[in-house]
Amino acid sequence: MRVLVVEDHAELAASVARVLRREGMAVDVSYDGADALERATVVDYDVVVLDRDLPKVHGDEVCAVLVAQEHRARVLMLTASTTIADRVAGLTRGADDYLPKPFAYAELVARIRAVARRPEQALPPVLVHGDLSLDPARRVATRAGLPLRLTPKEFAVLECLLAAQGRPVSAEELLERVWDEAADPFTNTVKTTVNRLRPKLGSPPLIETVPRGGYRI
Repeated sequence: MRVLVVEDHAELAASVARVLRREGMAVDVSYDGADALERATVVDYDVVVLDRDLPKVHGDEVCAVLVAQEHRARVLMLTASTTIADRVAGLTRGADDYLPKPFAYAELVARIRAVARRPEQALPPVLVHGDLSLDPARRVATRAGLPLRLTPKEFAVLECLLAAQGRPVSAEELLERVWDEAADPFTNTVKTTVNRLRPKLGSPPLIETVPRGGYRI
C-alpha cells in the first residue's frame, strides 16, 4: 500500500511514517498542501493521511482538489480540533474518514487499512487464493494453514498480487505500490523480492511471470 502523509510538524510526520513503514506500507511525507497536491499528480497513492491545518494550501482545499480531480486515493483527515463543525467541514469536502489529534497509532493504522478497502470494487478484509490466505490487518499470511515467514516487502508484494485478483501486475506498478519515492526506478529490487518470495510460498508454485506483463497469482 502506498501512503502519503501530509503533516507540517516534522517530528509527528516522521513518527507516523516510521509506524506505517513498520506495518509494511510504502510512505512518502509532505509538509505543506501545495507539495502534497504536486505529489498526488505524480504518484497514484492508495491513502492520503492529511492534516487539516497546513501551510500554503489548507487541508480542506487539498481534499477538495483531490476529490474534484477524481484521484483514487482515499483521504483520512487529521485535525487538532475536536468540534463537530470541523469534522463536518472536512467530511463535506470529500474526506473518507476523520481522526482527531491526539490519536493512538494503532487506531490510525486500522483506519488507514479500513479506508483503503473502499476502492471502486471493494476488496475483502482477508485475501484468499486456493489454500493461500493473507490478512493485511493482522499481518498474517498462511498456506495450507501454515504461517509464512515473510519480510514486510515480501508481504506487501504478495498483498498486491492477491488484490489484483488474477490481473498481471507490472514490476513498475509493484515498485510504486510497495516502495516509496526513494526507490531507484531502474533497480531490480522487485525481481529480487519476487524471487525470494516464490520458494517461501511452497509448492505448487503460485506466482506466474507474464511476458511483458509482470507477475500474477
